[in-house]
Amino acid sequence: MARAQLDKDPAAVAEMFDDVARRYDLTNDILSVGQDRFWRRATVKAIGAKPGERVLDLAAGTGTSTAALADRGVDAVACDFSIGMVAEGKRRRPDLPFIAGDATALPFADDTFDAVTISFGLRNVSPVLQGLREMLRVTRPGGRLVVCEFSTPPVGLIDQGYRLFLRTVLTPVSRTFSSNPEAYDYLEESILDWPDQDGVAALLHEAGWRSVGYRNLSAGIVALHRGTKPLA
Repeated sequence: MARAQLDKDPAAVAEMFDDVARRYDLTNDILSVGQDRFWRRATVKAIGAKPGERVLDLAAGTGTSTAALADRGVDAVACDFSIGMVAEGKRRRPDLPFIAGDATALPFADDTFDAVTISFGLRNVSPVLQGLREMLRVTRPGGRLVVCEFSTPPVGLIDQGYRLFLRTVLTPVSRTFSSNPEAYDYLEESILDWPDQDGVAALLHEAGWRSVGYRNLSAGIVALHRGTKPLA
């Protein structure tokens, strides 16, 4: 896949993630200088799931975020469109429920989950509005959505430095540690093509989510978006 346009081919993206499943978490930890752990903790806190609640973790990858929820007593389900990621997740945490599924056609009934979350995967959903509407469909009335995604730092100098990092550091490091460096070329391009915080908030609202808001993490490199499904 040469360019990460918003009309990207889901099958090609899934195949690309299949290739990097084994070393995906390690490479991300290195590239983010450990910040991914902070982002993951912030996401779990924002979900605010109580023991016994059902939470759908989309773009779950190898289940790192799902495990953090399950270990708190949450009934967490991991779902990813990459068969390779699902297989690696099952190998690491055979106690967790892993399901291969497309975010635009989720294999779950209406009003199934108390919350849905997706971390660093909404950029890969195509079309994104259809995915957000599917997330709304499977969430119970009054339930919530939490999206953790790369974003646009609001301070110009930080944004420029971040873009420079993506162009000059991400690719060389990924070629050292990743089994498929082209996947991280895609990562860079998909981040740069992605809407800013207000743009993503508008997408959530258009998809039917209400009480939409966001807060920045790491100076806006990442944003946590939230929404609630209307009661009626």
